Amino acid sequence: MSADPAAPDYGSGTLAELLPAIAHRLGAPDAPPGALDVPPARAYVLVLVDGLGWNQLLANVPALGRIPRLLADARPLSAPVPATTACSLTTLGTGRPPGVHGIVGYSFRPSRAGDLLRPLDWGPLDPDPELLQPVPTWFERLERAGVAVTTVSRSQFRRSGLTRAALRGGSFRGFGRDAPMAARLETILASVAAGPALAYVYESELDHTGHGRGVGSGQWLDRLVRVDAGLEVLRRALPADVCLLVTGDHGMIDVPARHRVVIEDAPGLAEGLELIGGEGRLRYLYTREPRAVAARWARVMGERAWVRTREEAVEAGWFGPELAPGVAERLGDVLVAARGDWAVMTRTREREFALVGQHGSLEPDEMLVPLLVDEGRDR
Repeated sequence: MSADPAAPDYGSGTLAELLPAIAHRLGAPDAPPGALDVPPARAYVLVLVDGLGWNQLLANVPALGRIPRLLADARPLSAPVPATTACSLTTLGTGRPPGVHGIVGYSFRPSRAGDLLRPLDWGPLDPDPELLQPVPTWFERLERAGVAVTTVSRSQFRRSGLTRAALRGGSFRGFGRDAPMAARLETILASVAAGPALAYVYESELDHTGHGRGVGSGQWLDRLVRVDAGLEVLRRALPADVCLLVTGDHGMIDVPARHRVVIEDAPGLAEGLELIGGEGRLRYLYTREPRAVAARWARVMGERAWVRTREEAVEAGWFGPELAPGVAERLGDVLVAARGDWAVMTRTREREFALVGQHGSLEPDEMLVPLLVDEGRDR
């Protein structure tokens, strides 16, 4: 087997440490100083740009206006494994690795007897979000500490299962899918107008463009330029005692059509599988024959993927130093993490074949996200 990729440094430089660091600055009594430091401020605006990777950002600096001026105080953070939105948002919201919060991918089996759950399409009832993910969020903890917490996101996410699992707590202010930053500005400013406060702002369109067109496309760069311009509008409007933080949930890799391994078309890969979860860059294979399936997949995939049994991936620290009860069975019995610009596709998910940009595995281009900091001193 090929050597393991580097697991995220949970507890030091990942998305899990960001909200606890903010909470410490805002005086939350259960938020001791952590490994990640943020500047002191009366209030914070945290903008999460879905699909904003550190490496993609650095590659496009010449086209941008404001963001390059923030890079002097910037640093990369690591997304969790898998490097995908549902897992990253829950890691951010709870401050815990996936092995503890249990939202372990784009699609996974919540229990041995169940079908796949796709958290991005999760309805509010089945399974119950608060039961499947019982770890308190930092929004809830900050609210109990007297901090005004506001989520500014697309209206359709107000009561979604993922919002309830990952980002519950505080108040919610909705906007239309493609509302520019200027249209959200009044809401954001009101959210941090007084007292200790946190506004969490979610921006989704960069990710959609990356999936549909690729992160190497002119359309993706145009969208990034719009994000850059929106951040400039926001930072100019914020009071000097409000710190602006910008991060992402994952990067992205463009997968060429010739680098798609289709499970149903490759001899032997579908053998012994009960269910196929995850996504193209990190597949969860549910099977009663994990060792035989892992050995067969390792032979077929070669250097195109890291193939691990669940026990091997857990031992390597992919999901953190510990697993909460019931989380292990949500992971695939065999995990296939694509290397380079490869992906593993399945005809049971035909919509995935339309994706150019993909993510979920452990390559730096998808794992590393930025933490940009504007302290407000030069506004």
